[in-house]
Amino acid sequence: MSDLAAELAALGAWQMWVVLGGLVIAVGLFIWDRFPIEMVSAGIVALLLLFFNVFPVELAGHEDVNWSARMLAGFANPALFTILCLLIVGQGIFQTGAMEGPTQFLLSSYDQRPTLTLVTMFAFAFIVSAFINNTPVVVMFVPILVAIAHRMEQSPSKLLIPLSYVCILAGMTTLIGSSTNLLVAEQLRAISALDLNFFTPTGPGLYLAGVGLIYIVLILPRLLPDRATMETEIAGGAKGRQYIAQLEVTSDHPLVGKKPVMGMFQDLPDMTVRMIQRGEHALLPPFDQIELKAGDLVIVAATRQTLSNLFSKRADFMRGMLAASGPGENPTPGESLLMTEAVVAPGSRLTGRTIQQIGFRHATGCIVLGVQRRSRMIRSRMGEIRLEAGDTLLLFGSAESMRQLRADRDLLLMEWATQALADPRRATAARIIFGAVVVCAATSLLPIVVASFLGAVGMIAAGCLNTRQATRAIDMKVFLLIGSAIALGTALQDTGGAGLLASAVVSVFAPFGEVALMSALFIVVAVLTNFLSNSATAILFTPIAIGAAEQIGSDNTILFALTVLFAANTCFATPIGYQTNLLVMGPGHYRFSDYIRAGAPMVILFWLAFTIYISVLYAFGWA
Repeated sequence: MSDLAAELAALGAWQMWVVLGGLVIAVGLFIWDRFPIEMVSAGIVALLLLFFNVFPVELAGHEDVNWSARMLAGFANPALFTILCLLIVGQGIFQTGAMEGPTQFLLSSYDQRPTLTLVTMFAFAFIVSAFINNTPVVVMFVPILVAIAHRMEQSPSKLLIPLSYVCILAGMTTLIGSSTNLLVAEQLRAISALDLNFFTPTGPGLYLAGVGLIYIVLILPRLLPDRATMETEIAGGAKGRQYIAQLEVTSDHPLVGKKPVMGMFQDLPDMTVRMIQRGEHALLPPFDQIELKAGDLVIVAATRQTLSNLFSKRADFMRGMLAASGPGENPTPGESLLMTEAVVAPGSRLTGRTIQQIGFRHATGCIVLGVQRRSRMIRSRMGEIRLEAGDTLLLFGSAESMRQLRADRDLLLMEWATQALADPRRATAARIIFGAVVVCAATSLLPIVVASFLGAVGMIAAGCLNTRQATRAIDMKVFLLIGSAIALGTALQDTGGAGLLASAVVSVFAPFGEVALMSALFIVVAVLTNFLSNSATAILFTPIAIGAAEQIGSDNTILFALTVLFAANTCFATPIGYQTNLLVMGPGHYRFSDYIRAGAPMVILFWLAFTIYISVLYAFGWA
């Protein structure tokens, strides 16, 4: 073992081996998935705090180290803060349905050219991620892909890890594609006065990206889970059930002046208009020469999902529905809006009475959107339907109104059927804030941590979501996972464990030639970058790689630096490997083991592909 390895081994002494053993146990617990990831993460931090306060390690150049602050520093890490703020921004997008427009455009394109649409989306994400920070790119596409997956009746888990991987692959093709690349270039310049230009990583980067894209297309779909969400199951269970619903055309309603085309109203897609009540007259199909006027009641038959889509996408329809639903306090923008189903109980006091007689909104704070009576379809005004035991009511209201309705003995609230609705009344504000965050981060006008924080505050200030919703958007699993990973990485570096591994690789493989040494360096860095931050591995291993090149008298110092650059970007096997992996973890409902199963083969494939690449360079004398 080299003098450097011996020095590193002495630095941490036995504490280093304890930390290395703890890393193996932690990874095993994450993969086992027997205990909640939050419990494992919190346990790691607790044990590290106890261990380093009882058995502190002396750090060169540091006196009286505050190990508690050092182990907890990860929870104040700017990357973690950025991710939490972006989760709040994403929740604001969801609450307002601000991505419905782009989603509808992409869905219409998908219906005509499904393969081309998805390929175009991922190609765009790849190209953009090669030149800007890929985090805002993922943030931009996550809500679109989640919505598309939902409309396609597929699990988001089939699309979101591929999105993260594509953006990571693109980041290694240019010098500015990832902060890791810039760190390697800076270390190379400081140590050896050699420079990496903008396109130095492009050739090998495109080769590796090509290998990765083939894996993503041909192999990855077989390894990803098909994890249905509760929302998908509810939507699937309610599919096809028709409700009688009523739309009152107020003076400023979007239906004023609308005429049918071949008997269908284009503003009411997937709905069957069964009757139009105009004053005392009931107008029945076909509606050839009818023009809707203020005061008309449009009686429609529609599924729950169709009504949900209508009110979530169209703020004007939601405002019209609230205005026409009688006296009552309207939900404020940012308040949680829910849709659920309730069954009229046997012996209910509501039996035999109409919704108007009950004064339903005044009594409960909820609005009856539709009525479904077993398999019978009714053609009459909803307000004239006399309720019967067993009737199912489709209800809309705030979360507080729904909570109060639980105690109502006349209705059996079907809690499992409760679904959150987007509130489109603040959609424009949400789009502006979201766009500003992406532009500021992508152009480096502001640091991404500043842009994301301002965006999160802006979402709350603009009423796109309230503080309670913002708090719920912060995923405690992500928070604890990142904090514990950073603490474990810090412990590994401070005890000399990471440096010892690197130095040992150089000592063992240097006698076998440059190809073997670079290949060994690549796999060690690729493994560690999935548990340390990629920035930490880049900073730690670049000097070691350059030193190794000098020790064996190699003229390919830049190639050694590129080995670290590409290996540090091979962060596919864990959610903590890269922040885009963490960003898709919640929306995709992934577990730690999902990343291991999907990403570990890709790490091995990259190692083999890179080894083949450098072997060809040396074989043909191109190195």
